[in-house]
Amino acid sequence: MSSGPESILITGGAGFVGSSLALHLKQCFAASRVVCMDNLYRRGSELNLPRLQAAGVEFVKGDIRQAAEFPAGPFELLIECSAEPSVLAGYGGSPDYLVETNLLGTYRCLEQARQWRSKTVFLSTSRVYPISVLEQHPWTEQPTRFAWQDVSGAAISSHGVSEQCPMSAARSLYGWTKFASESLIEEYRSGFGLRAVTNRCSVIAGPWQMGKVDQGVVALWVFRHYFGKPLKYIGYGGTGKQVRDMLHVADLCDLVTEQISNFDRWEGWLGNVGGGLDISASLLELTGICQKVIGRQVPIGAETENRQADLRIFLADSSKLFSRTHWRPRRGVEQIVSDVFAWVQAHEKEVQPLV
Repeated sequence: MSSGPESILITGGAGFVGSSLALHLKQCFAASRVVCMDNLYRRGSELNLPRLQAAGVEFVKGDIRQAAEFPAGPFELLIECSAEPSVLAGYGGSPDYLVETNLLGTYRCLEQARQWRSKTVFLSTSRVYPISVLEQHPWTEQPTRFAWQDVSGAAISSHGVSEQCPMSAARSLYGWTKFASESLIEEYRSGFGLRAVTNRCSVIAGPWQMGKVDQGVVALWVFRHYFGKPLKYIGYGGTGKQVRDMLHVADLCDLVTEQISNFDRWEGWLGNVGGGLDISASLLELTGICQKVIGRQVPIGAETENRQADLRIFLADSSKLFSRTHWRPRRGVEQIVSDVFAWVQAHEKEVQPLV
């Protein structure tokens, strides 16, 4: 492993992904100064502060919407993990916080990176792909899940969505802010020589994720099974057959470490990072895995109506990524559930108020 960057700033650094990355990178690059910046807006993020402190990671309370709240630089590397991550965000009222955090916030980060000449890693999302394109692709109903069909020449197959997918349609306000941020990064690369890597991540899951109904589905499912609380299948007839591919946060950390260690080779990368068909589950299948791992059943209701921005299926085709690296996601869905379960067992008192 290389010596690593002299200094690293992680925005959204007290969140699930940001704190996981901070701890992993501090372990890999012990001599690097690692600073986490976060506004602690998301409930539960304060639980990560003692972990960061114990590992020698610095914490700065700050909001990426405010240029004056960034810590004094320069930093050799900036990792942008901050986001309002809910696909439902902005639909129940004003979208101000969503748009200002995910778009204006990215702009502020890029401005800092421009001034500091920082290398930049941006965590984008699979939700940049347009909803109508995904929903209209032919699918079949199997006993426990929906599945995409193979269509000759299409950017979507039974293995997932490739980066060749047509992009000109609505994708949710959340997805749009991330897609617009990707575009802004390209402008900064072209106009200012910014050096950047962009990862379009599938559903990231693992220990220390504070799962909610609108974000963090694996953690939510484990919490509810562990504490004996009811769940609900929402949309698509209420059968729980909608499918997502997943990515253990530790696998993501391994990839980002490789990208940082060989930044020149990765500069300009933009593409899918996901578990694909091999590491995917429907809600119905996730329920079965939780029952097996946790040893408890909970009541599960059904709402047949779809919500705003729902998807029947999302699987990422990461062939483009796999063609340029030996990295592969190694931890499957059962491993993800088992790791979250072990964490909840060990931290029951802190987690229970969040359920």
